[in-house]
Amino acid sequence: MDVDVTKVIAAERLDQAWELYGLAFDELRAMAVQRHVMNRAEFDDVMTDDRVAKCVAYDGDRIVGLATYTNDLDAVPLISPEFFAHRWPGHYAQRRIWYLGFFAVHPEHRGSGVFESVIDRLWDSVRADRGVAALDICARNETIGLPMAIRRTLEALTPEVVTTTIDTQTFWAYELTAA
Repeated sequence: MDVDVTKVIAAERLDQAWELYGLAFDELRAMAVQRHVMNRAEFDDVMTDDRVAKCVAYDGDRIVGLATYTNDLDAVPLISPEFFAHRWPGHYAQRRIWYLGFFAVHPEHRGSGVFESVIDRLWDSVRADRGVAALDICARNETIGLPMAIRRTLEALTPEVVTTTIDTQTFWAYELTAA
């Protein structure tokens, strides 16, 4: 398996990357209240946005892992750069805050080391500037243990890493039931 970092996914790879993205995230369309899955136009925009790095894992010629991350927080829709500027003013001013947009692993490659290899590669940027990495994780992915899997991987790479929940959001419903 090879892991590369690139600024833009080549046009001839977009369909393959989109297919992997769908395999990894389609179930979230019905499992998370807030939309966590991009449509094709949004996906293509991110894949060709050179402000956002793409970490790509290959098994031969096949994409089996894909993650996006950036320290240009204006490139990430639906987050508040002001939150990060307020919480970590020094890091923000020096562009040492990295936001992970998504991380997809092909279902056939879960448990194969793709997850750890991609995290290792993208963590290089954070580690190099003693920065902060942030991402959002929906409740469904919390229940399957994603935050702890990331934590274990990062602690193996950098034992002094500190994991912190920086925000939460809860969705409520008020339903009228049949009489």
